[in-house]
Parts: sequence; structure tokens; C-alpha cells
Amino acid sequence: MTPEDVRPDAAPDWLAPLVEACRRLGPDDVPFRRRLLGTAPNGRRAAVLMLFADDGRGPELLLTERAAEMRAHAGQAAFPGGAIDPEDTGPVGASLREAQEETGLDPAGVVPLLTIPPLTIPVTGFAVTPVLAHWARPSPVQVVDPGETAAVVRVPIATLADPGTRFRVTGPSGYTGPAFAAGGLLVWGFTAGLVDWMLTLGGWARPWDGSDVRDLDEVWAQRHDLSSASTAHPAPTGPDTAEGGPIR
Repeated sequence: MTPEDVRPDAAPDWLAPLVEACRRLGPDDVPFRRRLLGTAPNGRRAAVLMLFADDGRGPELLLTERAAEMRAHAGQAAFPGGAIDPEDTGPVGASLREAQEETGLDPAGVVPLLTIPPLTIPVTGFAVTPVLAHWARPSPVQVVDPGETAAVVRVPIATLADPGTRFRVTGPSGYTGPAFAAGGLLVWGFTAGLVDWMLTLGGWARPWDGSDVRDLDEVWAQRHDLSSASTAHPAPTGPDTAEGGPIR
């Protein structure tokens, strides 16, 4: 298999509904502000890895927290990923490379299932291609570079779908969107939009109180206290594991 091969038919049964729903997506199906575009206006291309695993405890999603020192999106929860470099074979190759650099995961255990057409982020100008993948053989993960990543965590889908972890945030710029307090992380913005979308497409979404709107600055200051570390599943991890919570 070359780095850009995708295998939608290799999805396990529990992930097949999400894969099939994503295969039917069109430009008018995006439920949040970012729109599907073929390329970014300035040619900036990136990819993120939406990596799902289930080793007997229920489906989980791999998320990271960006380091507070980062110039862009500091401290935010994110999918592993980044800019597509010239030497990358494409979005799949870039997402796997970035995930390995950020979390130390072994790409050999990852089965890329499909790519979603690029979504443009107006603030950065990147056209981001989400890569949906199955973590068929989960490997140890940990923070590789503290200057880039502050935490690595596998968050249960059941936790993300729990109405008690969900609310909306609004910022001074007028932005309002979904948010999750899960796994010791505050997930909002582009990442939360994708998570919300995947929960719906995968059939995992549960009714929640969309009228619960909170000030982004206030919840940001409390982000590490909003959710219990026990909502994140530990392992398989490296030597810096915090038992029961995100790896920081």
C-alpha cells in the first residue's frame, strides 16, 4: 500500500456507518462555516488525521493539545496534523507524518480509510483535508516535542457524545460554535466542528442543550478543570503517561 492509498472497505463494522456517510458527502453538506474548496486562495494546504480506535473499551478518537508557546492556535485541542510539505505524497502521507512527529504513533498500525474534501479555515488561509483512519493496531503515544504539543489523549466517543460534556462557546469576534469539555481538553473551533459533524454522521450523536452558550474567554481559563481526567483512556502510552488522563 502506498502512502496515499485509502481503503474504505477496510473499516470495521462499528466505523462503517461513518465511512459510508463520508463517502456520500457533497459541498452543500458542510454544517459549519468552513466551506469545501479545492484549493486555498494562497495555495496553503494542510491535512489532519481523524484517527479512530477500539481495543475493547468502545470507540475512541485521538486528540492533542497544542503547546501554549505555539504562534498559531496555542493551547487549543486539535487533531494531529499540519501543513503538507513538498516531500509528502499528499494529505494521507502528511497527516501520518505529522501524527508520528507529534505523538510518536507507529503509522504501520494505521489504515487510512478515506479523505474528505478540503475545508478552508479563513483565519489561517489553509485548505485542510481531513483524513479518516482506523487505528487497527494502536501503538504507544506520548508528547514528542513539548514545544509543539502539550498533551496527547484518546477520548472515548461516548464521552464526546455525552450531553453533559457539550455546550456552545461565543467569542468577542462574534464566533459561536460547538464545544466539548472532555478528556481534560476544551475542544472548540475547527476541531469541535469536525467532531460534532463526525458524531452526527457516525450515528453517535445524542440530544444536548444547544442553548447552553458560554463565554469563550471564561471557559478557556478553566479548560483543564472543566472535565475529569477519568474521561480519557490511558495507554498504550510512553513513559510520560499520567494514569487515567491526558499525557502531558
